[in-house]
Amino acid sequence: MKKLNVSIIGSAGYTGGELLRLLVNHQNVDSITAVSQSQKNKLVTEVFTDLLGETDLKFSDSPNKNSDVIFLCLQHGDSINYLKENPYLLNNKVIDLSRDFRSIGNNSFDAKKFVYGLPELNKDKIKDAQYIANPGCFATAIQLALLPFAKSNLLKGTIHVNAVTGSTGAGIKPSDTTHFSWRQNNVSVYQAFEHPHNSEIKESLSQVQTNFSSEFLFVPQRGNFTRGILASTVLECDLSESEIKDLFEDHYKNDPFTFLVDKTIDLKMVVNTNKCLLNIKKHNKHVLITSVIDNLLKGAAGQAVQNMNIMFGLNEQEGLKLKCITY
Repeated sequence: MKKLNVSIIGSAGYTGGELLRLLVNHQNVDSITAVSQSQKNKLVTEVFTDLLGETDLKFSDSPNKNSDVIFLCLQHGDSINYLKENPYLLNNKVIDLSRDFRSIGNNSFDAKKFVYGLPELNKDKIKDAQYIANPGCFATAIQLALLPFAKSNLLKGTIHVNAVTGSTGAGIKPSDTTHFSWRQNNVSVYQAFEHPHNSEIKESLSQVQTNFSSEFLFVPQRGNFTRGILASTVLECDLSESEIKDLFEDHYKNDPFTFLVDKTIDLKMVVNTNKCLLNIKKHNKHVLITSVIDNLLKGAAGQAVQNMNIMFGLNEQEGLKLKCITY
């Protein structure tokens, strides 16, 4: 097939920068238009200096109208407005990285349907999709810990989740809780039980297990590191530990980025990769599922490229065979 023309709207932020790093080396991408109002006419390498020697791209103030795919890397609430102001973009394939189209209740814009882009859940739908709502980072880590249970109709009691994320999850704009002097040597809870990702998690679980009605108690935390998510999910299950592991192995056998691991897992095993690693421990009737991802890759830009690959019939792993940092 022909190589793709890509536009990235909001390309000067964290997720936009990750997309640039991935796509400048993607063998099936022909051209990239990096759109940023704040950085227009600057060289991309003036903002993302690690790309020196890899690209001579400049930031533009408008997308390529002939793009095969548009990535929206805008703040939550801005994607829907951008598409309303630029309806011609809906003639292209669109992958939105905000939460504007993730939940069914927000899925009414111009009667267009956005497919929820979690490949481990909706791969067949993604193949035929015109528009993709890329999942949230917390939602990705938590759903991958729960989907095998939902598929076997095993989600019955209360689900408890504690998850900690790096500062990049809050975006590139500094705030009171992201700047170094507050975040370093510190940890805090925020939006306990009411995080915006709750709705997309519940919708996905209900899609797989139609009678899902479990209480879902999610406590997110800010960590004193820059990137990555570690989620600890606890629920009750009558299956043995070995039976649960078999369930997970079977569920993810065709998913190239999601792995069950027998050893204790940590963030450094996934940072700078598109992987999700899962570990399972059973204690009496309770099961602990630990999941780790890089919030900017499997939780955002990497998953967006994974979705692009699936949409265009490419190798799902193209451009995403990335190496982790272990030291």
